[in-house]
Amino acid sequence: MKPEEILRLENMTLYEKGAKELGYKYICGIDEAGRGPLAGDVFAAAVILPEDYLPEGLNDSKKLTAKKRESLFDEITKNAVTYGIASASVEEIEEINIRNASFLAMRRAAEKLNPAPDYLLIDGNAAVGFNTPLTTIVKGDSKSLSVAAASILAKVARDRYITELSDKYPEYNFAKHKGYGTKEHCEALLKYGPCEIHRKSFLKKILGENI
Repeated sequence: MKPEEILRLENMTLYEKGAKELGYKYICGIDEAGRGPLAGDVFAAAVILPEDYLPEGLNDSKKLTAKKRESLFDEITKNAVTYGIASASVEEIEEINIRNASFLAMRRAAEKLNPAPDYLLIDGNAAVGFNTPLTTIVKGDSKSLSVAAASILAKVARDRYITELSDKYPEYNFAKHKGYGTKEHCEALLKYGPCEIHRKSFLKKILGENI
């Protein structure tokens, strides 16, 4: 790696190093994917990386190509101390709202880890329902190596899931827009109406109250 890339990645380990200096051993990054789409489950990932592990090119998943995300997904899952990927369903999103469903998916992902984390680094400005000490980090996927890794796992897992559903619901072309409210997706909704994986509470601006 070039020196500037090494320096960038090392700067993304400051939160992890700070937690270790406080005596914590298993520092876990957590992020979600899929809060904004009109359809599909919301996903989350939790990951504990080895100390001094600097995967080249790791960054906020939104700044990477799909090909690079897939490559990093394989590298991270191969080298992680432990990782977990989980989701909250469309039904849960509708019942408890997308914010709470996102936290639910995050907690489920963290509960899959073995060894269990003793400190959490969570993307965003809030975290609800966690019993483990934690720090929330606004734009954490560009500031923390562990959170960036989690963002990759969550994004790739959700993209794979929604792409598979594209075959079941071909009229919506989920593989292209991943459920987000693109012009093509909105036009399909107006033509065909919602399917069973659409988040009905997200569609009122498009379809009105009579969904």
